Amino acid sequence: MTERNIKQDISAAARLSVAPMMDWTDRHCRYFHRQMSRGALLYTEMVTAPAVIHGDREQLLGHDAAEHPVALQLGGADPGQLAEAVRLAAPHGYDEINLNCGCPSDRVQSGCFGAVLMETPALVAECVAAMIAESPVEVTVKCRIGVDEQDPRTALPDFLEAVRGAGVRRVTIHARKAWLQGLSPKENREVPPLDHALVLEMKRQFPDLHVSLNGGVTTLAQARVLLEQGLDGVMIGRAAYHDPASVLLGADAAIFGLPGGQSAESAVAAMLLYIERHLAAGGRLHQITRHMLGLFTGRPGARAWRRMLSEGATRPGAGPELVEEAAAQVLEAAA
Repeated sequence: MTERNIKQDISAAARLSVAPMMDWTDRHCRYFHRQMSRGALLYTEMVTAPAVIHGDREQLLGHDAAEHPVALQLGGADPGQLAEAVRLAAPHGYDEINLNCGCPSDRVQSGCFGAVLMETPALVAECVAAMIAESPVEVTVKCRIGVDEQDPRTALPDFLEAVRGAGVRRVTIHARKAWLQGLSPKENREVPPLDHALVLEMKRQFPDLHVSLNGGVTTLAQARVLLEQGLDGVMIGRAAYHDPASVLLGADAAIFGLPGGQSAESAVAAMLLYIERHLAAGGRLHQITRHMLGLFTGRPGARAWRRMLSEGATRPGAGPELVEEAAAQVLEAAA
């Protein structure tokens, strides 16, 4: 497959993506989500450039081939470090490398990267240019509309102009400001007002950029409206994690025009062999099932499913039979 075709494919997958979420979108979560949608683009948790350089790369970057299309999100603010991290990550075969310019957590601020990079677009341009020089796949950026006292209507276009000038052609914009002082990371996801209209305006102002919107989108119906309004992609975060069936099971048909056929039950069945392999390699059941608790949200038996997995998966010797038993409770409740 040519580089052009690879970029076309990953851009098509980005019509709907699941946001990178710390402590949530690990390799087990991504494998589970892939059982519900073949088309959606999946993201890793943010991995810092120093961790890639100095840490256990197999633990940090290892993933299953079934997860594709899948993107690696990096955190950092040093062009040299980021370039080295991209070079070291390349053999792991991710379909995209994304630079985090949107996370507002204290840990990220102390490292002078994440959302604070919105204040230094020239530095971000240096970073992405260095990453592009080392990357065999597309380098993208995820950002906010601004931080603190910035005026998003000037800060955001200036930022996009800078990264576009450095070679970036695809961006995901979280349609809220980040307040680096005074709000917790959780509050930063909920308190600053959404400005979807500004993101739509950026697509009109930068028609050559592939622009995805993140923030406040919880349903496929909302995603389709935004796509129809002219955006190239929509990224969904917490809703895709807490109620994955409602977001992912219909995505192939509604967003990608692909045949459907997946169900919550088929997703459970597909996870059983994966669980067996994980346990055989020395893993624990709860490392996988913690991501599956919301699968039957809104359905009869959902509470029993969550309770059985929450209480049983941490017990010594717990295996796939517990998952089968919990799923049987859902079927029984629906009968």
